[in-house]
Order: sequence, then structure tokens, then C-alpha cells
Amino acid sequence: MNSPDALVALTNPFNQISLATILLVILLLAYFTLHFTELETAQKLCNSAWTSLRFVWNCCLKPHTGDGTGSQQDALESFYKSQAGIYDATRSKLLHGREDMLGLVAAQLKYQAKAGQLAGKPVWVDVGGGTGWNIEHMGSYLSVPHFFHKVYLVDLSPSLCAVARARFERLGWKNVVVVCQDARSFKLSEHESGVSDDKAVFSIGESAMEDGDAADTAGADLLTMSYSLSMIPEFHPVIDSLATLLAPNGIMGVVDFYVQSKVDFQSRNYTGGVIDRHCMWLSRVFWRTWFEADRVSLEAARRDYLEYKFGTVLSTNARNHFFGFRIPYYIWVGCAKQTKSSLQNLAALDAAVTESPFISALDLQRSQVAKPRRSDSAVGLRSKAYESAIVNLQASLPLPAAWYQQHHWRIYYDNELQKHTQFGDEYIYAFTWEDAAVDLRLLKINSEDVILAITSAGDNILSYALERPKRIHAVDLNPNQNHLLELKVAAYTALPYQDFWRLFGEGRHPDFRSLLIEKLSPHLSSQAFDYWLHKGPSTFSPTSRGLYASGGSRHALYLVHWMGRLLGVSEDIKRLCNAETLNEQREIWAKRVRRVILSQLLSYAVIGTERFLWKALGVPPAQRAMIEHDYVRSLDRTEQPSPPSSPSKSSSSRSEKKKDLIHKPEEAVASGLKSGHAIWSYGVNTLDPVVHNTLVSSSNPYYLLCLQGHYTQRCHPLYLSPRAHLSLSSASAFDGLRIHTDELAEVFERMQRGTLTIAVLMDSMDWFDPRGGEAEGQVKMVNRALKMGGRVLLRSAGLRPWYVATFEGCGFQAKRVAARWPPGACVDRVNMYASTWILTKVAELEDLE
Repeated sequence: MNSPDALVALTNPFNQISLATILLVILLLAYFTLHFTELETAQKLCNSAWTSLRFVWNCCLKPHTGDGTGSQQDALESFYKSQAGIYDATRSKLLHGREDMLGLVAAQLKYQAKAGQLAGKPVWVDVGGGTGWNIEHMGSYLSVPHFFHKVYLVDLSPSLCAVARARFERLGWKNVVVVCQDARSFKLSEHESGVSDDKAVFSIGESAMEDGDAADTAGADLLTMSYSLSMIPEFHPVIDSLATLLAPNGIMGVVDFYVQSKVDFQSRNYTGGVIDRHCMWLSRVFWRTWFEADRVSLEAARRDYLEYKFGTVLSTNARNHFFGFRIPYYIWVGCAKQTKSSLQNLAALDAAVTESPFISALDLQRSQVAKPRRSDSAVGLRSKAYESAIVNLQASLPLPAAWYQQHHWRIYYDNELQKHTQFGDEYIYAFTWEDAAVDLRLLKINSEDVILAITSAGDNILSYALERPKRIHAVDLNPNQNHLLELKVAAYTALPYQDFWRLFGEGRHPDFRSLLIEKLSPHLSSQAFDYWLHKGPSTFSPTSRGLYASGGSRHALYLVHWMGRLLGVSEDIKRLCNAETLNEQREIWAKRVRRVILSQLLSYAVIGTERFLWKALGVPPAQRAMIEHDYVRSLDRTEQPSPPSSPSKSSSSRSEKKKDLIHKPEEAVASGLKSGHAIWSYGVNTLDPVVHNTLVSSSNPYYLLCLQGHYTQRCHPLYLSPRAHLSLSSASAFDGLRIHTDELAEVFERMQRGTLTIAVLMDSMDWFDPRGGEAEGQVKMVNRALKMGGRVLLRSAGLRPWYVATFEGCGFQAKRVAARWPPGACVDRVNMYASTWILTKVAELEDLE
């Protein structure tokens, strides 16, 4: 439109009214904004809007051409120069995970300082540090001016470095040096005195631990990269130079964007966990294309090469929810790939796992590398952890992440095997369902005992640890059960009693995420840390049901509470939990509560179903068959189970029909047995004696937890007492703990003969099919691993389980030390199992042949 046409348009009355209306609306908006809003607030709104517009322009619209030289510095300046002043203000929502990375590396440094692993004040190099945001915010975790000897910010952008210098001048931090330099050529020896030039040569492609001379060069105790690795075109030489820059015991932290497919990493055993690492195809394509416009590269090779050049200490993957989008990013904490300590401890740790004599780690490594693999009979038993480490060393790969942990409680396992992934991200038991006090009374643990026990929720493992045995091997096939035990052990090590109680007494903690990152992380394996970072905040949230309403066992608890509300006995259940005397408790139980919890309709329709028994209560079909079998026998009044002191061996003389009921429970149903009634009867024999003999409010924490969802200071398991915390929070309390994620048979098979003194199998033998040979195979392995006179403690849903005869035929003497007979007997505070057995090894298998 030319000028005459514009003038004609303005003379049009309709256009004049429209223009006046627009101006009036703008005037009114400005008036009301200024009148009802403080000037300072209005300025903030304007500044925020202007900052956002500049961010959108620079990151999404502006072409980044530079001056045509094609250098990396020119490219960075093209991107950052016009937004250097607003960089920090616009990245708080986009660059998530920086605070978490800083918290994790700070926790590692604190632990190293406390453990005496730092010779002096540490040196920190922040590579691609930009405006210095990381260094200033490290002050939330450590005193930068006092904790660090020197801090070097290395960045190639002059504009960002200028902002950083102004920041530290304002803060008055004299020990921070801003270096505007290519990270590939940065040499710490040029800034730190006392290191000669001939010792300060960094060999590309070689780490400080791969060259004897390079190991003596100046090294940084902490290296960090925050969203800078993805901005470097030639990342291989940068990562190579960082491998030489890191001190032998140094820590490195990285947070950055990424995209990756599970095909790339699924065969690696050194990544330290893979929860949420896989990105969908659309996510990979979209984010790589989007970020490439700003010269940010998200290809998987950057993270892969980082993990190849260093050992992984901690690793996790997350998504940044940015204006409705989910941008993948990762946090990684690493160390030197082959540290002296990992090589020196390799054989010592393997010996502790297999209970073998200790031999030099380096001698074993050389013997393995120099000649082909031989059978176990030739070189001795080896753990899976040792075998995986040798394979990685031969291939110049980092060791599995378990080798780089501050503690070696958790034994390496392949988290991608189907036998582990079948459990998903859920444990079955949030609390252990065996009476630890009875275990301790029966076992009489001493300092020479070597114990193997099923982990479950770890409560009994901790009770055994209070007796300070020589070693405890905790075994569970479900990785998540072992994650729970690890969390409890880390909490003992790092937290005061008040926090420990809130986590595991009350089952909730408002600052769980902060505790995990800042205090617990140095004491957790990478897989356990990754698991709890994803699951813990929601599990322990004050607004959630708490820890004890999580896991598969929560379904049973939910059912009890739901039925209580539905039938109006919720208040009676609360009164039951607060009853002061047994008479008061029995009265409340008999009048109101019993008819809900022991409802026959509930047993028939829900609890008696196979799916509910397995999913909620962890009762497998074989164990359910034992319950049904004992119930059928109880229907015949002439066939009463034998008393505890003299187990009957005359079961073979029973009628053929009833003898086969345990093998064919469907025939029992066909002959008139109602499965729901069998389960109901089992529940009656469990709960009625408990209510009549133990006071829930003060002496039975197992049922108190089930009824109210948490423990009390008056009533809790042994491991939650202040005295237990004082004992187990000492530095060496868990030196003898080894946590195995595997089948019992695998762990027994890899142990030296005659080394265990106690095996606590809980009710695991109930899970075997009587028609198979697996039970006999495991019993023989137990015999082989136990010392002469060693004992097996087990519980069973059967009064005389079929496999007791298998033990007796494999060199064991059986003694039933508790049984729920006659009906109404209460064997312990849980009373869930029909019998408890001690089986003592009296003969070697070879002597029986």
C-alpha cells in the first residue's frame, strides 16, 4: 500500500474508529497495569518478557553464521555473545540436572575427605563452565573458597568468560581462575606450581593410569562438564585429554542432553544402570534435529566414549519437562578407568564372595590373560563378578560399575537378564515376615560365623549384623529387594538416627531426594542409586502411603484397610493397635475385627485365589499345595500331625489317595477340598493365636505395621532401635556384608567347600515342585558349602514338608524346633509358618555314597 492509499484508508470513519479502539485498549491496559501493580513488579514482567523474546530469537530463530572462519570459538561466540547477559536467567528451566550433578560430586568429595582419601585441598576444573553458574551453586553443598585449593573455569567463549569473571569478582572468591581456552590444550601443570614440564605432557588416548610417567603429573581431583560435551564438535580428543587430567582418585561429573536406543547399550555391563536410558525413535529423531540447529550434537557416541574412557560410579537418566516436552538428559559420575585400588582389590573381593583363600590380584589377572580359561577345578572357584572383570580387562573396557563403588557390599550382576527383569521395578516385600528374635535365639550367632541368608526386605540381615559375624551373604533373585537392603545399609552409614527412623520407622521423609543425592549416594551402587532416584521420592513422600504400602505386599494391606472401611471397623483396628492389655485386645478382636480379617467370603473370593496369594503374599503354587495337603490330612481326625519333638516318618504308609494330594492339589479339590477354606483355616490358625498371646501395640511390630502402616517408637523391629543404629553406623559394621543378586543355587555352587556355618533359607524350599529334582540338587549344594556341624534354618507352610526327607538323605539331621500343633499354638510373633526346622550337617555327601 502506497502513501496516498494509506491516507485514504485513514480518512475512512470505520478505520478511524478501529484504530481509536485499539489505542484505547492499549491505554487502559497500561493504566490498570501501572495503577494496580507495583512499579518494580511491572519492570520485572517487562524484563522477563524481553528476556524470553531474546532467548527465543537466539536459540530458535537467529542463524549462527559467525565471521566465516569456521572455528569453534567463532561458532560459540555467534551463539552466546548476544545472550551472555541473560544466559543464566534463561537456562534454569532448560538445563535440568545441574544441581543434582553438583550434589553428587560434592557428596563423593565429602566422603573422600572424611575417609582420608584426599591428600590436601582438592583442585576442581569445570570444563565448559560458561558463566560460572556451576561454581557459584556448588556453594550450596561445599564452601568453594575454603574447601578447594583452586577452581579453574575453562571455556572457549570470551563473552561467557567475561560474565564469569564479573561473577567471581562480585563474590570475592580469590581461588577461582577463569581460563578462556580450548579444553583440549588446557594443562593443569601450567597453572599449578611444583610440576615440571616433562611430567606435564598429556598423551592423547592414554589415561594417567595407563602410563607410569603420566601418573605423576598434576591431576584434578574434580572434573565437571555441564551441558558442554554436546557443544564440542571434536569430542574424542577432549575426552582423551580429560582422562589424563583426572587424578588417580579423582571424580568426574557430567550432565548433558542425549538420545539413544537400547540396541546401543544393552550388551554392556559397565554402564551402571539403564532405567529410562532408551529413547523412542520419534524422540531420537526430533531432538537430534532440533538441537543441531544450534550446533548441539546429541548422538550417542559422546556418552558412549565417555563411559569407555572412564569407570562409572553413578549413572542415571531423566526427562526435562520443558513447556510440555520431555527432553532426555543424563547425569554421570565417573573415575579413572583402571585405578590401582580396583586392581589390588580384585582378587581380595572375589575371595570374600566365594569364601576362598586370598591370592594376589595381579597374579591371578596375569594367569588368566596369559593362558586360556581353565575349569574351576584347576584355578579354583570364581564369582561372576570376577569373571566379568577379567573379560573387561582383556578387552580394555572399564570394569563393571560395582568395582568403582566406595563400598563393595553389592556384587556385580547382569541387570538385563530375564530372570532379573521379570520383577520389573517392584520388590515383593517391603518388610521381612520372619521373627528375627527367634532366629537369634535359635542360631546363637558368634564372630566366627559365615552366614548365607535370603535378603527379602533385609530386616533380618541387619539383625544378624548386630551379632558381628565374620561374613553375611545376602542373596535374592529380585534386584529390587537388594536395592532396599542397600538403602538401609547406606542410611546406617550416612544418616543420623532421626532421619533413619523417619525413613524406615515411619516410612516417609519429606527430604528423601536431597538425602539420597547429598548423603546416601556415595554409599550406594549405581543400580541402587538409579532405582531409588526414580522410585524413592514418590515412595517416601509425606503425601504417599509410605514405604510399607509399596511393593507387592501392599495389595494385602490395601485389602485389609479397604474391608475395614467398607464394614465400618477402621476405628476398631486403631483401637486394637493401641490396646494396653491382652484382654482388651482379645475383646476388640473377637467383637469386631476378626469377622473382617478372617471373613470366609474374603478367603474364598480373594485371598484363596492363586493370583492374589502370589502377587500380594508371595505364596507360590507349590506352597499353596502344601497348605491344602495339610488341611486335607487334618480333616481325618485319626491322622493328626506328629508332635514337634518327634517328626513322624510314617507318611509313606498313608493311603495312596491322600499321599498324592500334595503332588496333585487339583485332585484334592475334586475330592471336596475347597481351596479358599484351606487358606481360611490356615489364616485362623495364624492370627487367632497371635492375638491371644502377643500384644500388638507394644510387642508385635509385624502385625502393628500391617494394621497401621508404620512402626512406633514403642514397638518396632530390633534393627530400628537407637542402640542398633549406634552399633551399625560404625565404620566397619558392614565390612563383612556381600549382597548377591542371583539364585541360591548359583551362589552355593560358587562357594568353596565347607565354609558356611549357617544358611537361613526362610520358606524358599516350599517353592520347589516335589515332582522335580531341583530341591535335591540345592540340598546337595548346601551340604557341600556348609562346614561339618553347620546348620540350616528354614520355615515351612507344612507341618512336615516333603523335602525334610531329602535333607535327611543328604547328610543332615532334622529337628523341628517349632510347630503350630496342636491348633492354637503360637510359635513366634508372626506365627505365619506351620513349622520351623534346624537341619544340622552330620555327614559329607561322599561318605553317603
